[in-house]
Amino acid sequence: MSGSGPVRATGIEVVPTADGYVVYDADRDRVHYLNHTAALILEFATGANNDEEITRMLQTAYDLPDPPAREVRECLEQLRAEGLVIDG
Repeated sequence: MSGSGPVRATGIEVVPTADGYVVYDADRDRVHYLNHTAALILEFATGANNDEEITRMLQTAYDLPDPPAREVRECLEQLRAEGLVIDG
């Protein structure tokens, strides 16, 4: 693993639900609802995995024939824009 990848922001509260995660960002006073895929991407955002590694991990997790590069990129962009993920 190359390191310096996206990492979950500090100060957010993550609550697992039946259909993903509910994430509360106290600093912004915002609540976010993440589906299973976005929740898994958030879990993979440890700082140890770059975007490409997260794509491969998601491909493996869902046993996909092709890497979901566009979907992971778009999800990470949204998570970054909402302040839930930062670059490590």
